Amino acid sequence: MKPEELAETLGRLADDKKAADIVVMDLEGLTDIADYFVIAGGTSERHVRTIADGIREGMKESKVRPAASEGYDEGRWVILDFQSVIVHIFLGSLRELYDLESLWLEAKKYRIKKEKKGVEVGNE
Repeated sequence: MKPEELAETLGRLADDKKAADIVVMDLEGLTDIADYFVIAGGTSERHVRTIADGIREGMKESKVRPAASEGYDEGRWVILDFQSVIVHIFLGSLRELYDLESLWLEAKKYRIKKEKKGVEVGNE
């Protein structure tokens, strides 16, 4: 799977677990750390772990597993390292504190949009 496809897939899996404010940062050519960051928010430590679990489970189908992970037990900032893509799942207050989005201001960024589910109700 290409890094950009992997980043999109990881972001969608986070969205499936109702992660907040999912941002994908394209870091190609800006750093050797990774090609992409996927940054997502959780509302509680349990929610942060649930998002991480959902990503791991979703990627098992593709036989892709993170090379490393950190922070799961604490559930405040979980990092899942898929080598070319690193997923950061934060509690809201920590996300604001570390503000990864501002470290590479020149990086292209896009948000994972919530897909419409179910029937849309409107005026005829």
